[in-house]
Amino acid sequence: MIQAIFFDLDQTLLDRTTSLDHFLNWQINFFQLIPQREKARFIQRFLELDQNGAVWKDTVYKKLIDEFKIESIEYHDLLKSYISDFNKFSTGFPHIENTIRNLKQQGYLIGLISNGRTPFQEHNFYALGLSEYFSNILVSEAVGLRKPDPEIFNLACKQLDAFPEQCVFIGNNELADIQGAKNVGMKTIYFHPDPQINSKISDANLHDYQDMVMVLNQLSINTTPENTRQ
Repeated sequence: MIQAIFFDLDQTLLDRTTSLDHFLNWQINFFQLIPQREKARFIQRFLELDQNGAVWKDTVYKKLIDEFKIESIEYHDLLKSYISDFNKFSTGFPHIENTIRNLKQQGYLIGLISNGRTPFQEHNFYALGLSEYFSNILVSEAVGLRKPDPEIFNLACKQLDAFPEQCVFIGNNELADIQGAKNVGMKTIYFHPDPQINSKISDANLHDYQDMVMVLNQLSINTTPENTRQ
């Protein structure tokens, strides 16, 4: 019987692509970085250099300042803005709040396991307005562990007093999220908003959070959990 459901953050709960687009539009305008006609190219180049969050933004901003010949501001000022202001543009995927609330009402324990820096990731998560439904929040830098290391998954389960076999992990990265969770015995759900993109190694695929219960049923899970240990 499933007791706990864990989520990844970026591109799973947080629509990072949309959030970045909104933030960068604001940052370009606020700091008057480039002419408006170059805005789309700047944002596209940021996304390319960022590599889905794998490259920290000091490197990204250094390259952008050089490529776009920006002289009005230093990279560390833009980095400081990114760290302090990005969370103001945090945008969740559609239907995520109702889905999380319903899972909580059904009795599931809910947790977060995210790779990334602290407190940056926590602030992005808090801005989604979901934290009251979560029983634990693990960010890799804060605990010194990083997905797909099995120890970060085991730590999350231990904090919720649940065995990995009693847990489901939902994420968008096949290596860090899906394979990492499978390696410790969790059930896995691969999330991607594009219905044409699926994982062949996850136990199920999810494209719209309105379908969450249906996907849980695909895992042959009784969606009424047993009495969980508090």
